[in-house]
Amino acid sequence: MADESTGGPGEGLRSRKKIRIGDLLVENRVISEGQLQAALAEQKKSGHKLGYTLIELGFIDEQRLLDFLSQQLQIPFIDLTSYPLKPDQVKSLSESIARRYRVIVLEVREKDVLVGMADPTDLFAYDELGHALKKRVRQAVVRESDLLEALDRMYRRSEELTSLAGELHEDLKQGDLDLGKLMQTAEAGDAPVIRLLQTLFEDALQAKASDIHIEPDEEVLRIRQRIDGVLHEQIMNERRIAPALVQRLKLLASLDISEKRLPQDGRFQISVKNHSIDVRLSTMPVQNGEAVVMRLLDQSSGILSLDDLGLDPDMLQQLRMLIQKPHGMVLVTGPTGSGKTTTLYSALSELNTPEKKIITVEDPVEYRLPRINQVQVHDQIGLSFARVLRTAMRQDPDILLVGEMRDLETAQIGLRAAITGHFVLSTVHTNSAIGTVSRLLDMGAPGYLLASSLLAIVAQRLVRRVCSHCAEPYQPDPIQQAWLDGVRHELDLDGLRIGRGCNRCGNSGYQGRVGVYELLELNGEMAAALRRDDHEAFSRAAQKSGKFRPLWHSVLTYAAQGVTSLSEAIRISGDVELE
Repeated sequence: MADESTGGPGEGLRSRKKIRIGDLLVENRVISEGQLQAALAEQKKSGHKLGYTLIELGFIDEQRLLDFLSQQLQIPFIDLTSYPLKPDQVKSLSESIARRYRVIVLEVREKDVLVGMADPTDLFAYDELGHALKKRVRQAVVRESDLLEALDRMYRRSEELTSLAGELHEDLKQGDLDLGKLMQTAEAGDAPVIRLLQTLFEDALQAKASDIHIEPDEEVLRIRQRIDGVLHEQIMNERRIAPALVQRLKLLASLDISEKRLPQDGRFQISVKNHSIDVRLSTMPVQNGEAVVMRLLDQSSGILSLDDLGLDPDMLQQLRMLIQKPHGMVLVTGPTGSGKTTTLYSALSELNTPEKKIITVEDPVEYRLPRINQVQVHDQIGLSFARVLRTAMRQDPDILLVGEMRDLETAQIGLRAAITGHFVLSTVHTNSAIGTVSRLLDMGAPGYLLASSLLAIVAQRLVRRVCSHCAEPYQPDPIQQAWLDGVRHELDLDGLRIGRGCNRCGNSGYQGRVGVYELLELNGEMAAALRRDDHEAFSRAAQKSGKFRPLWHSVLTYAAQGVTSLSEAIRISGDVELE
C-alpha cells in the first residue's frame, strides 16, 4: 500500500487519506462487523482509540493487531525491549510531543528519521512530527506498553532538574528565599525549590530508587540515587542551591532549620503520582555544608507476604513453623539495606490476627499496620528501646517486635521476654547467622539465656536479578573459575546467565533484586555449646546441621539458575564465611 514515490515503506501516509483501521480489519476478516460496531459504541463512551478498545474487549490481541498494521501499512514492527535506543537521538524530539502522540525516535539519519508509533494511522501526529523534526519521517509500529516504558526511561528528568536548579540559582542571586513562607503562599507550587524537589521525587519514583543522596561539593552539587543497590550520580553546577534544598527538606521533616552543626533525623510523607511515599531523612554536617540522605518507602505498594520474599520452599516451610511457636526468639540479620525490615514485616503480617496482641518497638516505624501497637523510639526524651520494652511487657503482649538489638540491656529484656511466654522478633547487624551468636555473646548476653530463648536466625542479602529481556548464556572467566574451584561448588555452568544490557534495564544488565537467605535453627548440640559460651563448638555444630544451608550456597544456586550473575554471587559471597 505504500507509495514508492514518497521514498519507500513507512512514508506512504503523506499520499493516503485517513485509514479506517476498523474497516480494514473487517475486510480482512480479522474481526466481524458486529464486533466492530460494539467496539465503536464502547469507544464513544471511553474516548480511547479503536485499536485499544478492540484489545480491551478481547476481539483481537495486541500482537496480532500490530502485525496486521505492519502488513497493511508496509512498515516494520519493532520490539522496543531489544532495540538499541540512543538517548541523544530519542531526545531530539521533545518529551511533551513524544508523550502526546505516543511516539519515540528510533534512528536519526542525514535525510530522515525513523520513529516508532503506537498508532501509525494517526495522520495528525505524522504531520506534527514532520514539523517538529524538520526531516522526512519514516514509521515503524511498536507496542504501546513498551513505548511508554521506554519514554519513562529515556526522558529521565535530568534536564528538568538542571533547568529548575538554574532557575532556583537565579532566584537566590536576587535575594534569599523565605522558605518558611513558601508553602503558605498561593504561589508555593510555582516556587523553583518546591518544583525542583517535586521533580526530584518523581524521578526517583520513576527510576524505582530506594534512596536519594544530596551532597554539596566544593564547586558542584551531587544528587545520587540508589537503584537496585547501586548509586547513580547527577552533577549540578549550581552549588549555591544546596542550602535552599536542605532547608526546605528540614521544614518538611519538622527539623530545626537554624541548627547546621549537628546531625538531625526526621521523616515526612509525600504523595507522588498517586503513590504515598514515606521519607526518612538524615542530615549530616560535612565540609561544604550539610549532606542529606533520604530513604524512600512506598506505602502504596503494601507489605510483601512470606511467599513473595523468594525463600526456598523448604526454608519457607521451616520459617513458617518457627514463627508459629508460642514463645522464643527469631532474629533476622544482615547489613543495612539487605531487606531485614521487609522480612520482619512479612512475618508480622502473617501473625497479625484478632486473637494476638502485637507490640512493636522501632526506630523508626517504617510501615503502618492495623491492629498492631507500634511505638517510635525517641532517645532524646529518654524513650529508649529498653524503656519501651519494659513498659510493653506490662501491656500483656503475645508477640513483640524489637527493631534492633542495639545494646546489652535491650538484648537481655528481649531474651527474657522470649523465655517468659512471649514470641520475639528482632534484628542484629552481622554478616551471617553463625556470626550473630558471637555478636550477642560479645555484647555480654549470657550464653545460657541465648540457649533457652533463641529459636532461629535468618541471615539475608539482596542480589541484583539478571535482566530477563537481555539475558544470554555466560561462561566464567579464568579468575571466576578459580574462585569456583576454591569453594568446591559443583555449579551447573550451562545455567549461567549475564545481562547484555538493553533499554529495559538501562543497559546495566540487571533489573530488580531478589533476596537470598540462610536459616539456622538451633538444636540441642548448639544450645549446649551456648551454655558453655563456646563460640567454636557452636560454629561446628551449626555447620554440621543437616537443615543449614549457608548464604553463599543459596546465592550460587541462584547463579546456576540464571536468576543472578556469577559476578554478583561472588560479590555477595565476599563478605560471608565460605565453608
